[in-house]
Amino acid sequence: MASLIEELLDVLEKENSEYEILLELSERKTPVIIRGDIVELQKITDEEQNVVNKISRLEQKRETVTSDIANVINKDVETLKLSVLIQLLEKQPKEQERLAVVHDRLQTTVNNIRMINGQNAELIKQSLEMVTFDLNLVQAMKRAPETANYNKGAINAGDTLGTAGSFDAKQ
Repeated sequence: MASLIEELLDVLEKENSEYEILLELSERKTPVIIRGDIVELQKITDEEQNVVNKISRLEQKRETVTSDIANVINKDVETLKLSVLIQLLEKQPKEQERLAVVHDRLQTTVNNIRMINGQNAELIKQSLEMVTFDLNLVQAMKRAPETANYNKGAINAGDTLGTAGSFDAKQ
């Protein structure tokens, strides 16, 4: 059982390290979204995908180890959460403390990722709304009515209203 706990701790520590990398990438993504740098955003997203693949493999390994632990202690693997396992290790305070520390670090890291990803999602939503607004403005300018000026052959020679210039936010 001790070797299984050690293996679980090792997997959880590696998983936390990967989540910390994911957190750093999420933090790097925020100014890139603000700048609207699509090329850099794609690079970061590719890096994130590599990290997520590593996390997925570690997660599978963690599930296998947790299943083995559940079999050894005769518990249902579905109800064996880390918090339950921490309580079950009360006779092994060293392992209990290490598992509690890793659990807390992992939980903090994942919560930070959720928070930053929520902020990034809101920034992306606002960027999309701005792009939609700009597109609607351009389309509306193209659909502006024409003046009713006719030449000698009764052909409309009117100009389109509203296309004299475009709005420049920097002025």
